[in-house]
Amino acid sequence: MRTALVCLLVLAISVPLSNAACFFQPLKPVKSDGEIIGCRDSKGELHEIGSSWKTNDCLCCSCLKDGINCCTDYATPSVYDREKCISIFNKVTCAYKVVEKDDHSKVCPVRGWVA
Repeated sequence: MRTALVCLLVLAISVPLSNAACFFQPLKPVKSDGEIIGCRDSKGELHEIGSSWKTNDCLCCSCLKDGINCCTDYATPSVYDREKCISIFNKVTCAYKVVEKDDHSKVCPVRGWVA
């Protein structure tokens, strides 16, 4: 119980500092012989307590004793010429690229990112 409280405290402090989009899903316990052995994610896959994984939606998730915590695994461009350029998200690489609206082969400079 004390470890879970420490993890939640670290999470509460780190989320405002990182600007990452995170969410917490309370535990749907998976038990064996009356003991909690893991978490089931939204796809029904079992993950051991203390394990981490990356989803197809570019989220980094962890199975904790009281639930699943997931955060985005990418930075979002925040300061660039929005009139001339557009940001495009690639789900394979989990990364944005910022290119000119009229010519996607030309990369635009980005002066700020939000993680």
